[in-house]
Amino acid sequence: MNTAPRNGLRVLDLFSCSGGAGMGYHRAGFDVDGVDIADRPRYPFAFHRVDALEHLARLIASGDIERYALVHNSPPCQASCALTVGTNRSRGWGGEHTQLIPELRTLLDASGLPYVIEQPNGKAPVRPDLRLCGESFGLGVLRHRTFELGRWATPQPAHPRHRGYVRGHRHGVRREGPYVAAYGSGGGKATVPEMQTAMGITWTDVREELTEAIPPAFTQWIGTAFLTCRQEVLL
Repeated sequence: MNTAPRNGLRVLDLFSCSGGAGMGYHRAGFDVDGVDIADRPRYPFAFHRVDALEHLARLIASGDIERYALVHNSPPCQASCALTVGTNRSRGWGGEHTQLIPELRTLLDASGLPYVIEQPNGKAPVRPDLRLCGESFGLGVLRHRTFELGRWATPQPAHPRHRGYVRGHRHGVRREGPYVAAYGSGGGKATVPEMQTAMGITWTDVREELTEAIPPAFTQWIGTAFLTCRQEVLL
């Protein structure tokens, strides 16, 4: 599974969905606890079905948050994602989603721990401390994501030039390319097996989970960078 030796450190994976982010941290050598308000029977590590913000608040109040070295957060993006916002406006859905990031950041600040907040590139209120693309890891998806890094930092890696188009229909034009569209359905969007292969996610075959997931390669890179940063601080 390309797993690094265990380092004795634990990541709290909030809003975990099916574990794309969690698997990356696992491969970087961390133990992982997942938290999601929905049942995620395919999540490959320890899992808690609870409200993520309430769970984080309880951990802070009890002092149990100290078990963790890092908190990863992938809060729902529908309130700010550029793709969703545009769709919502056209369909009258704009007021249906609550932006959780301000409340989440307040709790993360109270935790005193280093953290990561992940969102799709768009209008979400996160600092663009880091931007990652599937092409940086030779993946079959682009999956551009923005990451806010709290209480730690790492240099931005180079963003390689894309090799071509994302396959499918867009604005009435059909294009072929080396990347698949791992969201939605129809219009040339990726099949479930194509999404699994393109993102390196094999433990779930649920389309909705795959369309929300980030490739484990992203957080494996982040986890490794965090360990490097942490070691430099200790030295």
